[in-house]
Amino acid sequence: MLGGRRDGPLMREKGHTGRGSRIAIAIVIGVLLGCLFAVFYPHGLFVSDSTIQTRHSDLQLSLSSCESSDKIDALKLDILSLSNSNSELQKQVRDLTGKLRLAEQVKDHAEKQVLVLGKPHKAGPMGTVKALRTNPTVSPDESVNPRLAKILEKVSVQNEIIVALANSNVKSMLEVWFNSIKKVGITNYLVVALDDVIVDFCKSNDVPFYKRDPEDGVDSIAKTGGNHAVSGTKFRILREFLQLGYGVLLSDVDIVYLQNPFDYLHRDSDVESMTDGHNNMTAYGYNDVFDEPSMGWARYAHTMRIWVYNSGFFYIRPTVASIELLDRVAGRLSREPKSWDQAVFNEELFYPSHPGYEGLHAAKRTLDFYLFMNSKVLFKTVRKDPNLRKLKPVVVHVNYHPDKLPRMKAVVEFYVNGKQDALDPFPEGSAW
Repeated sequence: MLGGRRDGPLMREKGHTGRGSRIAIAIVIGVLLGCLFAVFYPHGLFVSDSTIQTRHSDLQLSLSSCESSDKIDALKLDILSLSNSNSELQKQVRDLTGKLRLAEQVKDHAEKQVLVLGKPHKAGPMGTVKALRTNPTVSPDESVNPRLAKILEKVSVQNEIIVALANSNVKSMLEVWFNSIKKVGITNYLVVALDDVIVDFCKSNDVPFYKRDPEDGVDSIAKTGGNHAVSGTKFRILREFLQLGYGVLLSDVDIVYLQNPFDYLHRDSDVESMTDGHNNMTAYGYNDVFDEPSMGWARYAHTMRIWVYNSGFFYIRPTVASIELLDRVAGRLSREPKSWDQAVFNEELFYPSHPGYEGLHAAKRTLDFYLFMNSKVLFKTVRKDPNLRKLKPVVVHVNYHPDKLPRMKAVVEFYVNGKQDALDPFPEGSAW
């Protein structure tokens, strides 16, 4: 007879061991899960709404900061682009304005030449008659100097160019001179190099230059001489530029350029020159009364006076009258080696025809002395006047002072770099 099944001691021991293992495994798994939750959910599974909102706000703020930074960078780029576009537009407007002004001048000159040089005609009503202000330009002759003609063709703008003569004696001033020209954006300028030092200096600074073929006598003086020797040479050299048909703005190197001078020329005369005058009377002319008491009733004699033109800065058109002026001055300087070129330049321009002498028939204009400023005007008047200090001249010529280089640098500091006290240390005049 079979009885019911009973577990033995061995079976009961195995059952207890299995349950213990399962419990141990469950504990280990629980510990592991707890560690994982602790790592991935440090704030617990159930986070309050405020915590979620705070974290969300932090995320939005971070994203907003990134977006704002990107927007600011984008706006900066837009502003820079607009600024560049505006500068380019202003440059184009200035160029077009200059071309329009030049075209109007050419048209006006042509109309007057037709009236004067054409068939004889009756005079119009009072106040309407206008004489010819300028002589006709010469026909260009490239055979005079083919090498110079090629250089001018590349460098000039509308057949006009700034020309300066320089030797190694004025190297430091020349550097300030051409750096100021580059700063303004003028491209039509040329250095006539009188020695190899200046040739190398121009090459190293990317400055357009022209080295003349050697000429006995003249070139030896120009290479070794000071300012006056170089000044005397320039009239002979300038002649070739005019013969080639170019209008020349002759410039000494002790000049700082602050604006483009070609935008301020009138081109209604054979010669437009800077003045050594320092106010309206001295610059543009005045009635000076000479008193001679012994003459009694006729003791007062009226004289017309004007301060001289500066031969270190003038614009000269390619006309027959202009070339005759250069020939006269160069001829006299060769015959009178002790003469000052500026004195001779003015005498030939202003002396009228009289017995034994035929005056030069050349039209002339005095340039605005506040725009084309000499150093007497600047250091004696302008720097002391709050209103005049606000004006920006076209050029400043340090012609009245021997300490040229430091004053040139001070002009750059004042007008270009905005250093308001840059001109203050200098006296009005000089020690000698």
